[in-house]
Amino acid sequence: MSITKKVTVLAVGLGLVTLSACGSSDSGGSGDPKTVTLVSHDSWAVSKNVLADFEKRSGYKVKVLKDGDAGQAVNKAILTRDNPQGDVFFGVDNTLLSRALDNDLFQSYEAKGSDQVLPEYRVDQDKHRVTPIDTGDICVNYDKAYFSEHKLTPPTSFDDLIKPEYKNLLVTENASTSSPGLGFLLGTAARYGGDGWQDYWKKLKANGVKVVDGWEQAYNEEFSGSSTGKKTGGDRPLVVSYASSPPAEVIYADPKPTTAPTGVATGTCFRQVEYAGLLSSASNAKGGKALLDFLLTKEFQQDMPLNMFVYPVREGAQVPAEFTKYGPQAKDPQTMDPAEIAENRDQWVKSWTSLVLK
Repeated sequence: MSITKKVTVLAVGLGLVTLSACGSSDSGGSGDPKTVTLVSHDSWAVSKNVLADFEKRSGYKVKVLKDGDAGQAVNKAILTRDNPQGDVFFGVDNTLLSRALDNDLFQSYEAKGSDQVLPEYRVDQDKHRVTPIDTGDICVNYDKAYFSEHKLTPPTSFDDLIKPEYKNLLVTENASTSSPGLGFLLGTAARYGGDGWQDYWKKLKANGVKVVDGWEQAYNEEFSGSSTGKKTGGDRPLVVSYASSPPAEVIYADPKPTTAPTGVATGTCFRQVEYAGLLSSASNAKGGKALLDFLLTKEFQQDMPLNMFVYPVREGAQVPAEFTKYGPQAKDPQTMDPAEIAENRDQWVKSWTSLVLK
């Protein structure tokens, strides 16, 4: 999800545990029964005191291995299924869930607190192979300063993005390697249907959309509205990111602006849900189960918004005021039934690749 979430580069030095992945090329976990290894995409982050509290109470030391964008991380986890890098995988979302389940990536475990998960986010209720952890909305973000300076109204919908006035302004992620990129593709399929999305992408390509590998490059390098994009000379004022990206630009700014420098095209949103699961060949299954329980505690769920810029899925978990002020959830996002995603995703991605990248 998680988000916008994915502005973790902005969080360095702010008391977040964002990096402990120096051994991401290792396999088979740590081999230490008192160490539990979490495999994740690059956007994993948790407050040091929250993680320390879990380690003190459980007796487990948490090791984190990061494997790039969510799409890359899921693919690698599947390839190493029989000799996994860790015990728990976090970050498979609804766009890729069926791929993980079809490849038997996870073993069954019903985490404590699962009954507190909001009903709309529950899946796989018969086998409990995954646990919902967070949710967010993949949406086009825009650079307010650019549109003000050019006296141009920001786009608000998918239809707007193919208009001539927005030519060469949008950067998105590769749908075959990036979860937000795939989410954006699925959003267009939900909006225009299985027979109409390709025609839409032909128009988007003709209108100069730029495609890069992952979110970090798109948001932190190409997007002119992000704090890092300004420094790197990003020249695209539209980017596929998250509805919760604007609050990150406020929270981590120094000095803090009174309004977010970026906005959200609310008619371009696709609802994302992220899950975690106990890897099928986990060497420390007991520790993995304890870690999954922890991810559903109110302590962790309320810690997520300002760390990974996602919304909690647990009933009653509070979201910070800054978060809801600058990054409210989309009121009417595009959604798609998991069965429809499973049936069409791979062919759609193949078609998208041929259409957009070649």
